[in-house]
Amino acid sequence: MYKLGIDVGGTNTDAVIINENLEVIAEIKHPTTDDVYDGILCAIREVLQASGVDRSEITQAMLGTTQCTNAIVERKHLARVGLVRIGAPATTGIPPMVDWPEDIQAVVEDYVVIRGGYEYDGREITALDTEAARAFFEKMKGKVNSMAISCVFSTVRSDEELALAALCRQVMGEDVHISVSSEIGSMGLIERENATILNAALYKVAEGFTEGFARSLADEGITNAEIYLSQNDGTLMTMEHARRYPILTIACRPTNSIRGASYLSQRKDAVVIDVGGTTTDFGVIQNGFPRESSVAVTIGGVRTNFRMPDIISIGLGGGSIVRQQADGSVTVGPDSVGYEITKKALVFGGDVLTATDIAVRLGLADIGNASLVKGVDLGLAEKALAAIAAMVEDSIDAMKTSNADVEVVLVGGGAIILPQKLAGASCVHNPAHAGCANAIGSAISKVSGNFEQLIDYNQIPREQALAQAKAEATRLAVEAGARPETVEIIEVEDVPLAYHVGNTCRVRVKAAGDLA
Repeated sequence: MYKLGIDVGGTNTDAVIINENLEVIAEIKHPTTDDVYDGILCAIREVLQASGVDRSEITQAMLGTTQCTNAIVERKHLARVGLVRIGAPATTGIPPMVDWPEDIQAVVEDYVVIRGGYEYDGREITALDTEAARAFFEKMKGKVNSMAISCVFSTVRSDEELALAALCRQVMGEDVHISVSSEIGSMGLIERENATILNAALYKVAEGFTEGFARSLADEGITNAEIYLSQNDGTLMTMEHARRYPILTIACRPTNSIRGASYLSQRKDAVVIDVGGTTTDFGVIQNGFPRESSVAVTIGGVRTNFRMPDIISIGLGGGSIVRQQADGSVTVGPDSVGYEITKKALVFGGDVLTATDIAVRLGLADIGNASLVKGVDLGLAEKALAAIAAMVEDSIDAMKTSNADVEVVLVGGGAIILPQKLAGASCVHNPAHAGCANAIGSAISKVSGNFEQLIDYNQIPREQALAQAKAEATRLAVEAGARPETVEIIEVEDVPLAYHVGNTCRVRVKAAGDLA
């Protein structure tokens, strides 16, 4: 039995094949193409050729892709959406999309704010106006095929959202795509509503990359493989789940790198530095999984509050352009030659001085033709390396939660540009196969179940409530495809809410297990 892992980045598409013992059999990098699927197809062909494995023995195929992120940032391929907010008169003071950039507001065909919603303790504000909702659904029928439904404090009670979802299907038909905010975001109406709208707008993108991946596999004769997509908590989801919640694929690439780095280095707690061709991502392994961001995340100018990894990105990569300024100082990036590095970098016969050229000049890496950078001034090269180190060390400090030194794991094809000694790092690990850590992270990932709810410990004792939450998270993981005997609780969090009556806490539990 073999697993195929593929990760699509801005510069390269990486592919790996690993065996049932999670050992890497073959790994390749193929330049990402304008047509993403051409790049995926070529990567599959190359890794199959390199491995020599029988296609019929590949039983699982995993894909990590940046297409949903790109669609939002580039404002391309987004579907038109209808929006219903349940919360009049309480929420009419702030209309939907109030702080969105104008060029993406057009994704919403029309919206309505109807009577209904809940108080923070689950009490009904006013009766749900189903007639207004029905009239809006009838108005949207034939204009849009995707609806977003949000409700004030739906994370406390989701009854009205689910009731409107059922009404929407009744009016608009079974084929309508419905995104419900309580299934996507956390506390905070505006940010949760924003994430729900984006999720609804991404359904065509999700259909495209799921169907395209399946087609690419079939074209290469891989017909026995179950297909999974990477999601941004470092676990996997089925194609059906990805089509329902495409927004969960956003930022899956750095989480794949974090998971791959944890597996390759055998470290469960460390800072991961993933150096690509254009950017470097910094993340944290926490108990073997990516640390989740605790603040609202902005995607393409839109504030959201659905789960996202805690990531810092800087404009530094193997293709970053190095320049000497008039005052003698040296800058590195943020602009980069990107996937054209094999044409433009000095070591490949080009005429642009890049961070990779600096690494070769200083003997940190052996790539391309080293004789082509002998003319680079040694002092300039040392200044460039110092600038690179300073950028990285500042970001390590930003990721740390104390002043103590931390273990650092370097991954990514561009990691060759970094020095082996970094301030703030107790040690720096360079594991084997680090260049394809993201594809490996995709291939070895588990499936998870996440439970989140507000619970009053005066009504349910804490120990009983946590036990029930763990059982529910475990059930959700098994339902998602995990083998029951492998499921373990990864994270438990209960945060007291001072503004709630009684002894109310926000309980979150995550469970994960191996694929069945």
